[in-house]
Formats: sequence, C-alpha cells, structure tokens
Amino acid sequence: MTNTIWGIAMNPMHQARSILVIRPILFLMGSVSIWASPAFALDGQVQIHDPSTIMQCNGRYYTYGTGGSSLVSDDGWTWRRGATPARRGMAPDVIHLGDRYFQYIGSNPGGQPHGAINMIWTRSLDPNSPDYKWEDSGVVAKSDGVEFCNAIDPGVLLDPTDGKLWLVYGSYFGYIRLVQLDPKTGQRVDPNDKPVDIAINCEAAVLIHRDGWYYLLATHGSCCRGADSGYNIRVGRARKVTGPFLDHTGLDMLLGGGKLFLGSGGRVIGPGHFGLIDEGDGVQKFSCHYEADLDRGGASVMDIRPLQWRDGWPVAGENFKEGTYEIESVRTGTALELAVEGVPVGGRRSRRPPGTAPGGPGAGGGGAGMFAGTGGVIPPQNVAEVSTNWPTGNIDIRMANYMCQAQQKWTVTPVADAGGYLGSPYFKITVAGTDRTLAVGEDGELVALPAFTGGHEQLWRLDQLTDGAWRIMPKFASTAKESLVLSAVGSSFATLAKFDPGSDKQRWLFKTP
Repeated sequence: MTNTIWGIAMNPMHQARSILVIRPILFLMGSVSIWASPAFALDGQVQIHDPSTIMQCNGRYYTYGTGGSSLVSDDGWTWRRGATPARRGMAPDVIHLGDRYFQYIGSNPGGQPHGAINMIWTRSLDPNSPDYKWEDSGVVAKSDGVEFCNAIDPGVLLDPTDGKLWLVYGSYFGYIRLVQLDPKTGQRVDPNDKPVDIAINCEAAVLIHRDGWYYLLATHGSCCRGADSGYNIRVGRARKVTGPFLDHTGLDMLLGGGKLFLGSGGRVIGPGHFGLIDEGDGVQKFSCHYEADLDRGGASVMDIRPLQWRDGWPVAGENFKEGTYEIESVRTGTALELAVEGVPVGGRRSRRPPGTAPGGPGAGGGGAGMFAGTGGVIPPQNVAEVSTNWPTGNIDIRMANYMCQAQQKWTVTPVADAGGYLGSPYFKITVAGTDRTLAVGEDGELVALPAFTGGHEQLWRLDQLTDGAWRIMPKFASTAKESLVLSAVGSSFATLAKFDPGSDKQRWLFKTP
C-alpha cells in the first residue's frame, strides 16, 4: 500500500513472496516442439522480486533477489532456483571485482525508514566450488529513521573512467544518495563523508556510464501490489557522477524528474530494478522484474531485454517475436532469398491490345497497355504454386532487391528444448509456408535445407545491437565462442564472417512483408 510522508509517495517494505511458476504452453508441429505464443518470456523458474545485476561465474549466470531468493542458469535462457546466500534482505546488488563478488543487501532492522545496507562477499557464486563461502563485512551505509532517507535498494557502479567504486541507495522515504566505496575492500572510503543527494521520489536506483555521461536509472511508482503496482523505470543523466541528473526536459531528478525508460505493456505490469548486461561487440541487454506477469498468474518475474541507445538516451528494446519477415541488409538494402528463379507477384505482365482497358472494380481510367494493371487486388503469392520448379534438395542463398516474392519471406520461430542464450531461445528460420530451413552447409556457406531436423547448423541466435539492428549468428558459432555471423558481401551474396561491431555488413533488419 502506498503511503505519503512530507508530501512524497512511499512504498511499503519489499516482501519476499512464494508463487506458482507456470511454464509456457507448448505444442508439437511435426517432430519439433514450437512455442505457441509469438511473445515469450524466460524459460524455467523465473519468479523473483528485485533481482540484482546478473553475474557470470564459471560459465553460469546468477542473480539474487529479496528474501534470500536466487536464480541460476547454464545458458541465460532457462533458469532454476539457486542457493540462498549467507544473509537475506531486500533488493540486493552484486558486482565482481578482482577475485571477489561483493553483494550489497538492504534491510530495515527498526522498520522503515530505519535502514542499513550490509556487504557480504565470496570468491565464487557456485555452491559446489571450494571458493564458495559468503563472508559478512558489516554495514556500509545506514539511515537512522529520522533523516530524510531509507538506506535500502543498493546499486553499485565501478566507474570505467577512473576505477572509483560508487554506491547509490534509497527509497521513497526520501533521497537517493551516493557514497564512495573502496574497490579493493568493498567498504566505504570514508564512513564520515556526507552522502550526496542525487534524486528523490524513486527507489531501486543504479548508475551506468556511456560516452562521457553518467545515467541514473531509478524506479518510480508503487510496488508490491501485483497487477495494481505502478512501477516504471525512469532515467536522468549527468556529466559528473555526483549529478545533477537531468531528464530530457532539463528537470532535475532531485525535483522529481526522470525520462520514461520502461513502463507496463502487453501482459506485464510494473517493471523495476534495472540491471545492465554488457556482452561487448555492440550488444547490451538489461534485466528487470515485473510486479505482475499476467500469463504467470500475476507472479513477480525476471525478464531480460535488449538495450538500445538513441540520441544519447537508453531505450528499452523488444525481445524478438515470432513471425514472417523480409531480412534486409543494412549495408546494401537488399534482401536474403533462395537462389531460385522468382515469379512476379500476380504473374508475368502481358501487353494489352491498343484501345482495350482492364475491367473489374477499381480499374478507373488508367488507360490500356502494360501499365494498366489487372483491375483488381493481387493477393500474396501462394508458395505452393510458385515453388513447383524449385530444386528438391539443398538450395543456395543469395541477396536481391525485395519484390514481395515467396522466396524472400522468412518465418522465424523459437525452438523449444534446443537451449538458448542470454534472454532468448534459439530460432529456426524457414521460407514462409515451407519447411525449407536456413542453415550452414558442410562447406561453411549458407544454404537452405529441404527440411528442419534441429541440428545446431539450423539454429540461430538473434541479438539486437544498441542501434536497433540485429546480428544473426548460427548456434554452432555461438556455443564455440566464435563470432561468425551472417554478413553481406556486395549486394547479392551473403556469407558467414567474423563479427565487426564497427561495420554495417553484419547488421540486418527484420521487416514485416
């Protein structure tokens, strides 16, 4: 329930909740399981509230939430319950520095706004490792219950410009505050230093840095009320880590400003707790939780989404959705297609005798001859009709100007039980209306196979880059850690090549035909 104090909205204390996890519904198409919904969320057990920034350790992904909850994943797509750390609390954050993982955890030992942030650390996040042992290092920030701050909801930033470590904290009970930490110990540099007030009327704040700007992403609105929660993530930016953090209108976040980064939409309500995931090579993602996922009974669940940048501001990208697309090269503007003889949509045009005009509705007075059209609506091509002359075996892949023809339309479908990568499953890419499957041939070049069988060479990873374009990578390259991706060569040929984040040869657009 939302309260108010000194005219400022405050959230009730975060609470850990137990919840039923419902797996996405599957159906069978032939011998391969396909996701039934075009919009899909993370797989497995993803119920969590206030997830920390996702960390990697020994090839696995880890995140920690309110109440001692944690999640772990082998691939970043399918998640399961993890071990409970040595200290439970609210809205933790984690950072990896040197050979240690520092976890900062909020609590309200005397009731809000009497808060404290404790730090614990370990050399491994894997409970089976001999280096797994959480050590308690005490309090790094606190509020006395009288001051205008509630010391919970920690967020940590290692400044890439100078190596300094910073902690932001606070909730709706007052200011969001900033203090400096020692990156070697994780403790305060000087406990007597006065914290810097940088925002108000928000919580779950975190700092990130890009291109000379510091960005403060913080959660506004009410939490902990399921589908009645008003959580949304807003952002301001500053040239200095201490602020002032202004939104796109110039309003200071100390005065309640904040540009909307992500609000409720679709079947999810109340996003909060931004966490940056930088995979390098122009691929950034972010984690968050939703207060209510309506497809999972209103559960609070984690999500991972692409992060884009536009005009100097972070933009929440959308996870790839199943559908039929033209796949267009950013570099050349030409489209991926089967190397077959195309048939014009509506059939080949014949010249009309002079003095005649087409009939039918909408014909109008366009005149006669080859420019007159058919006089009616031309339907999309029927792939079954135009593919009768296509080879029955493997077909090469090329690029050409897009002309709405059947060999240029691709259906992209997530494949169940084929694993995944951070935030997404693997996909199959087939010519729309057929089972002809985009794959990597034995010679390492692109080919369309007659049918999908589920091999690694037929599965694709789709990563949205920070400019909104997509990188297309075969699964075998992804699992081998080789950055071989779909690449345009000139305007008529596509191949696999090492990814160059500075080039547009390997950037692709998925357009609805």
